[in-house]
Amino acid sequence: MNPTENNTLRPGAGGAGKQSPHAIVIGSGFGGLAAAVRLGARGYRVTVLEKLDAPGGRAYVFRQDGFTFDAGPTIVTAPFLFEELWQLCGHKLSDDIEMKPMLPFYRIYFNDGSTMDCCGDPAAMRAEVARLSPSDVDGYENFYRFSKETYRVGFQQLGDVPFESWLDMAKVAPAMIRLESYRSIYSLVSKHVKDERLRFALSFHPLFVGGNPFNVTAIYTLISHLEREHGVHFAMGGTGSLVKGLVGLIEGQGGRIRYGEEVSAITLNGRTATGVRLKSGEVLKADVVVSNADMANTYRKLLPAEARRHWTDHRVEKARYSMSLFVWYFGTKRQYPDVEHHSIILGPRYRELIDDIFERKVLASDFSLYLHRPTKTDPSLAPPGCDTFYVLSPVPHMGSKIDWKETAERYQQSISRYLGESLLPNLEENIVSSLIVTPQDFQDRLLSYQGAAFGPEPVLLQSAWFRPHNRSEDIEHLYLVGAGTHPGAGLPGVLSSARILDKVVPDATTFRQ
Repeated sequence: MNPTENNTLRPGAGGAGKQSPHAIVIGSGFGGLAAAVRLGARGYRVTVLEKLDAPGGRAYVFRQDGFTFDAGPTIVTAPFLFEELWQLCGHKLSDDIEMKPMLPFYRIYFNDGSTMDCCGDPAAMRAEVARLSPSDVDGYENFYRFSKETYRVGFQQLGDVPFESWLDMAKVAPAMIRLESYRSIYSLVSKHVKDERLRFALSFHPLFVGGNPFNVTAIYTLISHLEREHGVHFAMGGTGSLVKGLVGLIEGQGGRIRYGEEVSAITLNGRTATGVRLKSGEVLKADVVVSNADMANTYRKLLPAEARRHWTDHRVEKARYSMSLFVWYFGTKRQYPDVEHHSIILGPRYRELIDDIFERKVLASDFSLYLHRPTKTDPSLAPPGCDTFYVLSPVPHMGSKIDWKETAERYQQSISRYLGESLLPNLEENIVSSLIVTPQDFQDRLLSYQGAAFGPEPVLLQSAWFRPHNRSEDIEHLYLVGAGTHPGAGLPGVLSSARILDKVVPDATTFRQ
């Protein structure tokens, strides 16, 4: 049955027996899935269209050789945002998902051989700082007081504000100035602590959302308090279990997800969205369209140039985009019990490497890495006696013109050698499963402009009101969620972008006949 043919609301979805408006969601990343749940809870009949053969988008799950690899996000820092989605459906998150707190959150391996375990316990963190740099303890405490205030303003007060008007920015400008948002996060951190290792430990978080710590606004210090306040968690079964759980909520509401369905265009009546055309030629009508597709792809590929006055090709193309990622997923026939669930391994350079990635856009010979070992927490993600890993290296996006078909294997081998000589002894002789994802895959498979992993870079003039709005500036009844729109990338950001829809998408009764 064509999903647009049934106009009857199902019981529990807004009133049985009445006409129900149809919402189409393009893409089943976390932003799209959360949007679908929220629209379903408000009485919309929802169809989610996914280009891939399974849900998740960047949170797709790869399975091979008995190993389970979460493709994308692995750190859950705001579980209450997931809990809220389950509550909208009359359920508890714990009914479907076991969230396990991480201790430590992650271990940082500095290039000089020292380490730092990061956690949410203030006394334990104070002791870690004192161990590394006793003279920075007071500065560290001052930084965390600042981080708490930026969290209160930036996340709690502004995280779900649509920022559709410049007046919204004007209202918060005094607070933003007081919080020194005009400074980079690295500059702000350096004001409080002097040890370079601590400066890294307190400023690297924007890399999780595609930001350059030397350029991104200091408002992102809020991530430090977000971690302390709500912890770092792992969903047992992998991040894919959260995706599966959200799909279950959507289907329980009567919504539908269609896989292998690539959208070729958003159909219009003048400057109003009326539905979508699939690559197959099928046209689906809708009252509202929500795009969880890449922001640049939505405007450049799915909408005609003549319908766009704000997000013209020129404006989209001149924007600054985040770095991309090189990700190597691998399974080993032995275990490495001394390796934590989350590890951050630093090379010899920080600022210079960041400049290579974001500014010079060259592939450096050295690297800093994020190593994920989920079998530390959940052994079911690998065969008995084995370990599942992925290692992530930030790299330039496709604007660098790097030929990844020629480069990928050589780059993977250099990472493998490095890990084998450090955290994972004899790694190469123990690998039994391997899979590589490059910026080329972000561009071709995920349709991400320039292969950027996180959409527009979160610099000050591409944040809040300056970022693509959740209600399209160009097209009526078109809405955007996900990393490329406000408030930005990362699980808290994309889930909050869906939360904003409650304020900007018309109530379902508006469309009922």
